[in-house]
Amino acid sequence: MGRAYQNRKQSMAKTADAKTKVYSKYGREIYMSAKSGGTDPDGNLSLRALIDRAKKDQVPSHVIEKAIDKAHGGTGEDYSPARYEGYGPGNCMVIVDCLTDNPNRTFGDVRLAFTKTKARIGTPGTVAHMFDHCAIFAFKGQDEDAVLEALMDADIDVTDIEMENELITVFAPHTEYAKARQALIDAFEGIDFDADDIQFLAKTTTEVSGDDIPMFEKFLDMLNELDDVQTVFHNAELPQEQTS
Repeated sequence: MGRAYQNRKQSMAKTADAKTKVYSKYGREIYMSAKSGGTDPDGNLSLRALIDRAKKDQVPSHVIEKAIDKAHGGTGEDYSPARYEGYGPGNCMVIVDCLTDNPNRTFGDVRLAFTKTKARIGTPGTVAHMFDHCAIFAFKGQDEDAVLEALMDADIDVTDIEMENELITVFAPHTEYAKARQALIDAFEGIDFDADDIQFLAKTTTEVSGDDIPMFEKFLDMLNELDDVQTVFHNAELPQEQTS
């Protein structure tokens, strides 16, 4: 799991270079969370976690407040989630999560990114079965047993716990994200999450090499440039010099 999680972190790096894109993506997600679960972070644990994550990624407060105000006033756009699956350059497996107000436009834009890079978009379920849908929390710590005990006391079905270089990483079912996060906050005062997210983690990796490497990078760039694309998950493993 550790390697798949690292690949996920790398796939976010290019997105982080374009701050306005990051702000836009968070704005949409915060708006949708507030609209569906309520605008009060104290009563909407998913919204609270999302706001914390946005602040950690240096999203300005006015962007966060604007998204919540839109949800409170009911004047915002009507976004809906869309997920696309397929095979990217080098035959790696890819899942693309979107929030869109025009599914036909979004599908056309995502499909173009696939076709322009000799990739293949598939039907729902094409590759999802080869990924685990997990809640992931990573934080500094040295006592795995204490973490496991706290989560078990809260009736969290922990999938796995890893510890490396004094960083503990917890994996749990994505459906228990808010519950697991709150249990960790309650059990460990002042906890500071290095990772706090719901992700698709690949069960296996696919090595991408040769001419497929620049094509894969172009593929990710094209997807991340789309306003409707929120996150790209993949199982590609690149040579070390490409990921450092």
